[in-house]
Amino acid sequence: MTRVMLLIDADNVSADVIEQAVQRTMDEYGAIHVRRAYCNAEMAVNRQALFKRLSVRPMVNLSTGKNSTDIALAVDAIDLVIDERPDVVVLVSSDSDFAPLVIRLREKGCRVCGIGQQGKTGEETVGIYDTFMDLAHHGAGYAAPAVRTAPAKKTASAKSAGTKTSRAKSAGTTTAAAPAPAAKKAAAKKTARKTAAKAPTAPQPQPPSEAAEFILQAAPALRGGKDVPLNDVAKALRTAGLLGKHGSSLKLFDKLTGEFAVMQHPDRIRWTGAPAP
Repeated sequence: MTRVMLLIDADNVSADVIEQAVQRTMDEYGAIHVRRAYCNAEMAVNRQALFKRLSVRPMVNLSTGKNSTDIALAVDAIDLVIDERPDVVVLVSSDSDFAPLVIRLREKGCRVCGIGQQGKTGEETVGIYDTFMDLAHHGAGYAAPAVRTAPAKKTASAKSAGTKTSRAKSAGTTTAAAPAPAAKKAAAKKTARKTAAKAPTAPQPQPPSEAAEFILQAAPALRGGKDVPLNDVAKALRTAGLLGKHGSSLKLFDKLTGEFAVMQHPDRIRWTGAPAP
């Protein structure tokens, strides 16, 4: 069987083009042995349902440098070609910067096919691949359904209150004034409602950012808000693919000082967004 590797530049093409690319590759080869999508943390969160449905493994890039996602894809592609030895590599991207990668993969004995998004692909991109397919972006057909709110229904208490009001109005046609105790009781309830409305509400905890959420998923011990050894967290991040083999966890957390606190004596880290006990 032909071994096929599908690598997606998810920061470069739309969600429906990704879905079409997976389907077209399956139709042509019958199987896809490696499926990976490279993107930033926000994109991974937004498309996690799509990746799960297509059995695509998201490769999250937390760096903010220029072309950092493209570089991550290229480095991974070379490693995978050496380890997995695919017959065909399909790159899903309209970016012409992958020309050196395509040439190197071809030298490794792979047939390299490209899939891009119409309107974003230049002629110089099409010419570097063995075959290239441009897919149209059908954004409207893949839009998330709008959330509809059902019309409010009267609750039993509201209906009861309405009945009491109508009865009170009816009583008003025959009675000049309500009894004094009842009037005092109604005034007290009204005052209590106003006081409750003015009472300050407790601030709601802010949800973690997308990057922080990926870190918390990789190192769940941080969710409790307690100090966790930095080495343990770094090991968990490397296992999850969020930190390179020689990457510095301190440099990573320097970008997230608003959500994580690093104590260097001893080397421990704490998530500051944990809810108060």
